[in-house]
Amino acid sequence: MTITKEALASMIDHTNLKADADEEAIRRLCDEARRYHFACVMVNPAQVRRCARFLAGSGVPIGAVVGFPLGQATIPVKVYEAGDAIDGGAGEIDYVLNVAELKNGDTGYITEEMEAIVALCREKGVVSKVIFENCYLTDDEKRQAAAIARKVRPDFIKTSTGFGSGGATLEDVRLMKAAVGDAVGVKAAGGIRDRQTALAMIEAGATRIGASAGVAILEAWPEA
Repeated sequence: MTITKEALASMIDHTNLKADADEEAIRRLCDEARRYHFACVMVNPAQVRRCARFLAGSGVPIGAVVGFPLGQATIPVKVYEAGDAIDGGAGEIDYVLNVAELKNGDTGYITEEMEAIVALCREKGVVSKVIFENCYLTDDEKRQAAAIARKVRPDFIKTSTGFGSGGATLEDVRLMKAAVGDAVGVKAAGGIRDRQTALAMIEAGATRIGASAGVAILEAWPEA
């Protein structure tokens, strides 16, 4: 597929979710996001206010993960966590759905959770993304979650946290895209470390890419 370096950069959520990411690492993440015009920086909630200082005036949004990485907090806790991140300056929220309840077949719980977090994001004018963590799900479970998303309308559904037993696959991106059509975007994340893989995910239907290797992906761009 044909895509410019700048267009790809604008689709990458530049990510550092490591537990030991210190101030220097977060400052570097923000500086790189300014330089390359990434879609956003994606960090743990405790780093949101720090990023807000580093990115002031840049126009680069801050994304925060919620219920990360296991998705096992209760709905009120996830809503509170999302709200706190938004209050600190987050303009995008990526939350992990309750994988266990999805596997229990409790689609009512998954719907309630998604509606609560998406409603908060919509009220605050914030982008919402739902992380499925596909490595633990059957294809039928992925389709069930996608069907709920098609009704609730988060901005994106997302393949993976990058902290599970597997990351994004082309097959999952195609499945998710087929399930939601154009109603919801698809974010591919987890194990995307080079330009070829990123472009393949976009070709399969992804409209966002989550990656900690965004700089390496762009620096490997072939010279004209």
